[in-house]
Amino acid sequence: MSNNNPSFHITGLIAAPFTPFDAKGRLKLGVIPKLVKYYKATGVSGAFVCGTTGEGASMSNEERFAVAEAWGAAMKGSGLKLIVHVGHNSLPESCALAAHAEKIGADAIATIAPSFFRPEGVDGLVEWCKKVATAAPKTPFYYYHMPSMSGVNVATADFLPLAAKNIRTFGGIKFTHENIMDYGLTLAAAGDKYDILFGRDEILLSALVMGAKGAVGSTYNYASALYNRVIAAYNAGDMKAAAAWQLESMKFIQAFCKHGGMNANKAILGLLGMDCGPVRPPMTPITKDKIAAMKADLEKIGFFDSVRP
Repeated sequence: MSNNNPSFHITGLIAAPFTPFDAKGRLKLGVIPKLVKYYKATGVSGAFVCGTTGEGASMSNEERFAVAEAWGAAMKGSGLKLIVHVGHNSLPESCALAAHAEKIGADAIATIAPSFFRPEGVDGLVEWCKKVATAAPKTPFYYYHMPSMSGVNVATADFLPLAAKNIRTFGGIKFTHENIMDYGLTLAAAGDKYDILFGRDEILLSALVMGAKGAVGSTYNYASALYNRVIAAYNAGDMKAAAAWQLESMKFIQAFCKHGGMNANKAILGLLGMDCGPVRPPMTPITKDKIAAMKADLEKIGFFDSVRP
C-alpha cells in the first residue's frame, strides 16, 4: 500500500503554533488570524497545530477541536497548509481528533506515539498509527517522531518501509530528534515519495545537508525570515553564510532556554506584538522579570533585527 495522494507533499518551513490562552488559561482564539498574517509575511508555508509547542496534551479534545477549527477558518484561502496533530494516549480519543481534522478539511494529520503505555517495537507503533490514520481515510498521515517526549525511540529508517506498506494514507514523518544518521537513512528510504520533515530548528542546516525539503518548528513562528536565509544561503552554495545564520538561531535559542524554555519561547511572541498568553500547568508561566531579562539578552545579540523580514 502507499499514499493515496502521491502528489501531496509538505515543503518549506512549517510553524508549530503556540496555542493562545488568556490569563485564566482559557482559549484566546482571536490571536490566530494575526499569526496567519505574520506567517504569510515571513515565508512560512503552513502550521502544525496542537503539537508539543501547541500544548495539545494539556487540552481537552473539545478545546483541540476548537483550535483546529479556528486555524482552518483563519487559513482559508491563504495557501498555507494545515497539519493537525491528533496524538493522544487514548486510541478512541486520537481517532476522534483524526476524524474531526478530516471533517474540517485539514491538509494532513500527524500523531506522536502514546507515552504512558507504549507500543511494542516498530510493529506495534505501525499498528497504532494505522488505526489512527484509518479514522481519517482521505487525509495524508504523518508519524510524529519525538523520543524526548514520547519515550518511543524506534529507528524511523525501520519504521518507514513498514508504515508505507500498511498505512494507505502514509505521507511521511515529522522527525524531531538529533540522530542525523537515522534521519539520513530515513530520507534515503523515503526517496521522493514521502516527506521527512525535520524538527530541530537549531540544527536545521545539518538536515539541509542530508537533503531535507521541509521542517516543522516552534521558532518558525517568529524567526522564519532568519531560517529562510539559512536555506537560501545553503541553496546558493554559500555554506559560510548558511552556518553564520544558523549560529544566530543557536544564540537566541540558547538565550530563551536560559530563562526557562518553552514558557520563555512562547513569551517571545508577546515581545513581537502577538501575545499568546501563558503556558498551562504543569508548566510554569514565565515571570515579568524574566521576560524583561530575556528581552535584554535578545537585544544584546541582535535578535530583533535578525528575525525581521
